[in-house]
Amino acid sequence: MSAKIDIEFTVNGAVKQVTVPATASALDMLRDQLDLKGAKEACGEGECGACTVIVDGVSVCSCLSYAVDFDGRKIETIEGVQSDEGLDPIQQAFVDYGAVQCGYCTPGMVMQVKHTLDKNPNPTKEEIQRGLEGNVCRCTGYSKIIDAVTEVASS
Repeated sequence: MSAKIDIEFTVNGAVKQVTVPATASALDMLRDQLDLKGAKEACGEGECGACTVIVDGVSVCSCLSYAVDFDGRKIETIEGVQSDEGLDPIQQAFVDYGAVQCGYCTPGMVMQVKHTLDKNPNPTKEEIQRGLEGNVCRCTGYSKIIDAVTEVASS
């Protein structure tokens, strides 16, 4: 039986306190204890990006992180991107450009794009492509996604 550890962190602007098994993944903690289901587990190996969240301004595959590593950190998930006024411009551009199909990978893509634009509000097409290298989509090509990000960056 794994030891349990109390942790406290900020997620989407709200301070949270949870008790987690020492070996629990951050992804499992987000999904199972906080009911934040946007980050998905697809590969469990950090290869697909479906579980991407932003931790202290850095994009992270939450399937590879231990929940205890989030102690004292600031976490942003897809659930925190949308505002009361509606979709975030990144989300709206994905809709407008048809950059989604099944939607399984979309939350991770949006979080990675947010990270890219937070670091560089005016990325080149090549920088956008490099930013998405860790995100896999099996349903669609990346051209509509890149077009959507280019639109957001130019506005």
